[in-house]
Amino acid sequence: MRVLYLDCFSGISGDMMVGALRGLGVQEKTFHDALAALDLGEEIHAHFSTGSKQNISGTKFHVHSHGHPIEAPHPHAARAHEHEHEHEHEHEHEHEHEHEHQHGRTHRQIRELLERSRLNEAVKVRALSVFQRVAVAEGRIHGVPPEDVGFHEVGAVDSIGDIVAACAGIDALGPLRVEASVPVEGTGWITCAHGTFPLPAPATLEILRGIPLRQVAEETEFITPTGAALLAEFCVRFGPMADMTIRETGYGLGTRDTPPRPNVLRAVLGEDASPDLCEADEISQMETNLDDITPELASAAVQRLFEAGALDVFFTAAQMKKGRPGFVLTVLSPPEMTAGLARLVLTETSAFGVRIHTAKRYKLRREFREVQTPYGPVTIKLGFLGDKLVQSAPEWESCRAVAAAAGASIRDVHLAASVAAPRQ
Repeated sequence: MRVLYLDCFSGISGDMMVGALRGLGVQEKTFHDALAALDLGEEIHAHFSTGSKQNISGTKFHVHSHGHPIEAPHPHAARAHEHEHEHEHEHEHEHEHEHEHQHGRTHRQIRELLERSRLNEAVKVRALSVFQRVAVAEGRIHGVPPEDVGFHEVGAVDSIGDIVAACAGIDALGPLRVEASVPVEGTGWITCAHGTFPLPAPATLEILRGIPLRQVAEETEFITPTGAALLAEFCVRFGPMADMTIRETGYGLGTRDTPPRPNVLRAVLGEDASPDLCEADEISQMETNLDDITPELASAAVQRLFEAGALDVFFTAAQMKKGRPGFVLTVLSPPEMTAGLARLVLTETSAFGVRIHTAKRYKLRREFREVQTPYGPVTIKLGFLGDKLVQSAPEWESCRAVAAAAGASIRDVHLAASVAAPRQ
């Protein structure tokens, strides 16, 4: 399977991502067509240039507004860093004053813009998801619902262009798995619209929830909210580059000079030995043998583990030592959540120890859609191998809720949803 590996040794921003994708060979037309599909006319302009950072040659992506007015932000606007454009984009002098005063669109306006755009469906869905991640993060910080969040810099034309272009570039590479190194962020302080904050910036930190992060003693902001959201959306694994055959490398240039590390994002395109078109990641598999736990405590432990983020929890009947009947408790989890879940196993069950293994997992790409049934709309889970639909199944909780509302049996709702589901 093809793998895109993002080496974030100097952080990541939206324009660095696009530049790196161009360096891998994605055609400029792909990015320009995606921006044209937004139907913003002369409001948006983009171009590429080549340059170097500390003798590393790479590609710089420039995108900016031609000065058309943009709607004022929502009263609950979650203003991102005022200096973000300085980090992400190198503009000509005549644009500097304009960006100092430019306001961004609200999340609702961006969602409407993307939904009515002529982007292909895969790119549109990904771009919507990236902005949703930013809105959720900003909403948590400011205490407002995601739909009420307004963006400052992240909602400006150049950041919209970065996200849409990055989604289009990854889509153009074809079916692949995206992985990344543990992203690096600097230390020190930044001045935002809401005051002075330590790095990582509040929005960046919130977006990277659940993702490993490494700080270095260098007073530079290496990761922008846009870059963080792209990582969170696309990457299925964080860590050293796994075994693969290297096909292409590309370097996306940032704007700053950040010695001792060059301000670049390195992208590596390669192939590993996994089944073609499958998605893959790594999970932790925890196990412990139990022969002295009551069913009530076992059920409570399962519930606590799911609530804490476990991917799956189950018991398997087994023969214990001294001939006792018992169970093997198995917990599957994202690697970064292993320690917390292992602690729960030790405190919520009768276990005195837990075995932990790292396992590679191949999986179908999953999408969720609604289908109409005589009882109401039901959510269906679809599994894709590349672009081919190979599995479909009604979501049980959705069937249960619809059945309760319609006064029907869950069995009938499940059967109706199965009939209405897309065919393989």
